[in-house]
Amino acid sequence: MEPTGDPFNSIMKLETSHTKRPYNPMINAGAIAISSFIKGHDEREKFNRLLDFMRLIMEDSTLDVNYKIYVGESETGNRNRSMGYFLKSEGVIEGNVEEALDVYFKQCSVEVDAKNLATLGLFLANNGTLANGKKIISTREAKIVKTLMVTCGMYDASGAFAIRVGLPSKSGVGGGIVSVVPGRMGIGVYGPALDSKGNSLAGCSFLEDFSRELGLSIF
Repeated sequence: MEPTGDPFNSIMKLETSHTKRPYNPMINAGAIAISSFIKGHDEREKFNRLLDFMRLIMEDSTLDVNYKIYVGESETGNRNRSMGYFLKSEGVIEGNVEEALDVYFKQCSVEVDAKNLATLGLFLANNGTLANGKKIISTREAKIVKTLMVTCGMYDASGAFAIRVGLPSKSGVGGGIVSVVPGRMGIGVYGPALDSKGNSLAGCSFLEDFSRELGLSIF
């Protein structure tokens, strides 16, 4: 539940932490560990379970993997593989490492747009409730996710982002950002140019202006 203060793909904290566990699920190592916990007989069943959940909470049955991106992620993900095998050596991952990595690479390659991200943000803004009023996750679980988004969601720029924007947000190195205005709205933005932290330059700039103009900061 703690920010690392390091880049999203850093392995250093895994080695220096006394627990040898990822600090939070918003960084690569944490996401790989989480991928290993998904129930299923093999990587296909595990990923399909995750994809079905993503389609449900983003209210879009057409979501799917961009397989060109997936192949690229899998072929070049050597640092992620090293994290996976380190986590396996420390007992954090109990199952098959390659299965966990395959689920991770595929979830990194699910193709979404800004509307999908905004719908996800709205789902969290409504504490885990779909637009039709159906409750999917508990309010406590939704609050945990939003809190982690504030403290860890923008990698090692999370503190500065909290001051400038003040919204629970999660970025991805694809250039997307999902932000949550609790009880009011979800926001999805996309800008492919990234800053040194791996966050969308245009996305962060827009969210700062938007939050200030409308007084959206939760602080």
